[in-house]
Amino acid sequence: MLELAGIIILGILAQWVAWKFKIPAILPLILIGLLVGPIAAAFLSEDGTKWIEPIWNGKKGLFPGDGLYYFVSLAISIVLFEGGLTLKRSEIKNVGPVITKLITLGSAITFFGAGIVAHFIFDLGWELSFLFSGLIIVTGPTVITPILRNIPLKKDISTVLKWEGILIDPIGALVAVLVFEFISVGGGSGFTKTALMEFSKILLFGTTFGFTFAHALAFSINKKLIPHYLLNVVSLSAVLLVFVLSEMFAHESGLLAVVVMGMVLGNGKLANLKELLYFKESLSVLLISILFILLSANINIEDLLLLYTWRTAVLFAIVVFIIRPLAVFASTRNSKLKLNEKLFISWVGPRGIVAAGIASLFGSKLLKQGVYGAEYITPLVFMIVLGTVLFNATTARLFAKIVGVLLKTSDAILFVGASSPARLIAKYLKDNGKRVILIDSNKDFIAQAIKSDLEAFQIDIYNQDLSDNIELNDVGYLIAMTGSEAVNTYAVDSFSKYFGEQGAYRLATSKEVLNTNLPVENQTKFLTPKDDYLNLSEAYRDNPEIHEIEITTEKVYRKVLSKCFNELKSVPLFVKKGGRLFLIPEFEKIELPKDNCSLIYLGKEFKP
Repeated sequence: MLELAGIIILGILAQWVAWKFKIPAILPLILIGLLVGPIAAAFLSEDGTKWIEPIWNGKKGLFPGDGLYYFVSLAISIVLFEGGLTLKRSEIKNVGPVITKLITLGSAITFFGAGIVAHFIFDLGWELSFLFSGLIIVTGPTVITPILRNIPLKKDISTVLKWEGILIDPIGALVAVLVFEFISVGGGSGFTKTALMEFSKILLFGTTFGFTFAHALAFSINKKLIPHYLLNVVSLSAVLLVFVLSEMFAHESGLLAVVVMGMVLGNGKLANLKELLYFKESLSVLLISILFILLSANINIEDLLLLYTWRTAVLFAIVVFIIRPLAVFASTRNSKLKLNEKLFISWVGPRGIVAAGIASLFGSKLLKQGVYGAEYITPLVFMIVLGTVLFNATTARLFAKIVGVLLKTSDAILFVGASSPARLIAKYLKDNGKRVILIDSNKDFIAQAIKSDLEAFQIDIYNQDLSDNIELNDVGYLIAMTGSEAVNTYAVDSFSKYFGEQGAYRLATSKEVLNTNLPVENQTKFLTPKDDYLNLSEAYRDNPEIHEIEITTEKVYRKVLSKCFNELKSVPLFVKKGGRLFLIPEFEKIELPKDNCSLIYLGKEFKP
């Protein structure tokens, strides 16, 4: 009982440490597992036993017999199902040719390149070599996001790395599952007729069960045959049922079935897909925390000593410095990416949680089958995972600076709120060379923004952590201008430290507009000190246009501002001076002469 509780506590502690220090969770999880497992047995225990022993050895252990493998199989099935849910056909189609080539051509180059290298360096059989290469195709958002979260990059680079990680997770897992199943049915004997027949059987039952049960579950959810409070647990039991049934009809087809099931549900018209994803994500965090401590602890010191050779360093160097760049440069050929951007994408390729988890499962199963060289699979993949995560976590920012992709200033603008006035202002800024992103929970507002060729996302800021979105790394301004005073205040208070490097502003509340005794320092938080959402909306309703007026002296500047605030239904927005745009409170704070500039305002056109 103490060991089981300790695993859960240590796993969640590792997740917290990863969040606190902005590192991939896989790093502390594997290190904790190695510490309580092989390292404790070799150096810290007086009697040479592990602090946590995953398999019962007659005296100590959590799982008797094959219990650990059954638990790992079921846990991996849930993790892969969640990965399948996130894979959308529309995303593959729309994310651009570079990302599409990275997850197809790039994956093929990694698969064949790493397989050939592993075969000749470690003298592994072709089947095991390609199983290893299939496993290290996967990168994953859980390792990419923490590394890039604090590196301000151009949107194109962040987008490529983010979507490669998301889309390649289930694809890499599927490739690894298929290679493993072929090895299993062939018994290591190669491309025999029996192996092909069994392999075809696995493909047939895996895809059939996954496809059929996905539609059955979607039908049950959409027709409200399942009560809302049972939705998540019924979905979980359905995944486990599909896995077990598929395994009964065709051994080793279960993982394929759950990946297919997730992909079909994720691309179907499922009413509660977001809710299902949140539940599966939370469950996956818990399972991954338990899995990696268990699997790392299950490694023996003899397995680690297999890596204590020059061949390991050579394999790692070829995978990181030759195969990854080759895959990236082949995939980005004839693209708009510059050489330095291609170099950075080549540099950042950490392997993820799915790779390590499936490697442990497959390595253990192949060892039980007596496949020659199977003892290398788990330690080799763990070496690639740990090595690439450590390597990228420590060098990504420095390399970005060396090759010149690190943004010197973050000047993109994030609008919280996509109402009609916000869209008009955003369009003006975009036309003046600014990157503007609008977020709103109102899907109609977002649809209209996208129709106006603006970058917009439907996001509820209360339910989603914007700080994890690496595509917003170049945002330096935050402007909250929704119709809700509470939302505006919450947005500035919660996200200004992430997106307000240059300034975080919001609309004034109705009370703040009426309060003439507000301190000046408080007014600098407002988009304009004397306009709330009502004033902005009325100015837009009466005159939905943005105008520029020339300012020759500071006296004229003050007169125009006063006229906007007191005489006209107009809202001053920006000052244009020396080719730069400044928000009104920003312009007031900096030491610049308030003359020879232009005032940009929304509302009725007038003369000074």
